Amino acid sequence: MPAPLFSRRHGMRAAAAAALALPLATQPEARADTAGGGSAVPVDGSQLHAMTFNLRYASDTAPNSWPQRRPVMRELLRRAAPHLLGTQEGLYGQLRDIAADLGSHYDWLGTGRAGGSRDEFMAVFYDARRLEPLEYDHFWLSDTPYVIGSNTWGGAVVRMVTWVRFQDRATDRQFYALNTHLDHISQYARERAAGLINVRLAGLNPALPRIVTGDFNVAAHGNPVYDTLLKGGSLADAWDAADRRSKLYATFHGYKPLVPDGDRIDWILTSPGVRTRYAAIDTYSRDGQFPSDHLPVHAVLEL
Repeated sequence: MPAPLFSRRHGMRAAAAAALALPLATQPEARADTAGGGSAVPVDGSQLHAMTFNLRYASDTAPNSWPQRRPVMRELLRRAAPHLLGTQEGLYGQLRDIAADLGSHYDWLGTGRAGGSRDEFMAVFYDARRLEPLEYDHFWLSDTPYVIGSNTWGGAVVRMVTWVRFQDRATDRQFYALNTHLDHISQYARERAAGLINVRLAGLNPALPRIVTGDFNVAAHGNPVYDTLLKGGSLADAWDAADRRSKLYATFHGYKPLVPDGDRIDWILTSPGVRTRYAAIDTYSRDGQFPSDHLPVHAVLEL
């Protein structure tokens, strides 16, 4: 059985009803602030704007406390207006703040990695006017993936996955979204996690596209974690596959100066049939304050 679910309206039925009350025609053009001067990127027609963002868990300790970061996070997310947002590290109260700041046409699914509202979430936010969740589940990155809070590979902390099967009203197609955060210390745990994610993806309906978002805590290219997830062409790196890209920056900055051409540890992966029109690393900050210690990554997709 799925682990306890939390969402703005506490259930998919209410989310669907709210979505039907807001016709797709009212949806504003989705735009993303990107690197290189903060230029906006339009999302046209039925293209899907996906985003991955390690939120940095909420803390009351300055500098970079959640009260300091929240207004900047609010502005970034409202400017970006993604259809699909995979988040990492969010705490329950922090996720409720983000849900309020995004507005009533967004909803989210997730559970704490220790169960219920405890610990960090791999929450998936979505624009309910565009996307309707049909099915969801969670599993833990361990030898016992359906034991809540399990950790058998020596990882520093519990790690998990949240996935959702969505109906896209703009295309009348379904797709899977899978969101995760791999261990920050143990390479062994990361490699085992990548293998398990591949197994679970293989068990989903192969006819449906899939989008994988996450903080993988290793650089893209030249790492067994990356190689495993892209093994045999089952997934493609949206950044590499994109028709166009923004300037590259390291996606973890730790509130220090940004690193051009640095390591991408936050990725959006897709099944090979998905076309990435544009990929971007978002450098938005305000008065020197970044919303997180990671930079979010955007991908404009055609399913």
